[in-house]
Order: sequence, then structure tokens, then C-alpha cells
Amino acid sequence: MADHRQFICVTCPVGCSLDVLVEGSELKDIQGHACKRGITFVQEELTAPKRVLTTTVRVQGGTLPLVPVRSSGPLPKGVLLQVASQLRQLVLQAPVSAHQIVIHDVLHTDVDIITSREVGRAE
Repeated sequence: MADHRQFICVTCPVGCSLDVLVEGSELKDIQGHACKRGITFVQEELTAPKRVLTTTVRVQGGTLPLVPVRSSGPLPKGVLLQVASQLRQLVLQAPVSAHQIVIHDVLHTDVDIITSREVGRAE
């Protein structure tokens, strides 16, 4: 049985609205894509969706109480809550540098969690 689904491609700034016909796990038809990346995006969303994680981590002794962190690449959508749970328990000691690795190869995904800015030490 065929199922119509709609996606907004986030691969580039155009943000194409994609109308997709899916039968089971097979992509039957796709309309609205301006480039081939839209097709790849939909196929990945249907089989193994991924997202970049952005959040914050606590900082002790810093000029700010939190530092923004992000994944260095997309993570499987199914592990996002596990990674967020690990980060919730973490406390970094100031000073923190920009692009500092907070967790290397988080959950064996070949993706690091890194800081997005620096946080100096409080005087």
C-alpha cells in the first residue's frame, strides 16, 4: 500500500518541499526537489535519520555557567537522548576553549561532542 509523505529538505538553504510516494520501505516517486541531494535526504530520512545535536554543558568556575556544545557531525536519531543524558551529567572546569572535544567518539558513532565557544575562568 502506497503512502504519501511530505518532507522539507534541510540539505541546503533552498529548503525544498518534497512530496514523496513510499511503498513499504521503497521510494516510489519524489516531486519538488531542486537537486539530487533531495532524493538522498529522503532516502536517509526513511532508512536511518540523523541529526546534529546542539545543547549546553555546565561549567564550574567559569565566566559563564554553561558552554554551548554540538556534535561534530550528524548522529543517528535514535541515540540523541542517550548522548543528551551523558552531557547532562558532565561538568567542565574553566577555562574551556572553543572546539574543545568534550566526548570523543560518543557512543562509538565516530562523532565527537565539541564546544562551540570559549568560556574563561572567573576571577
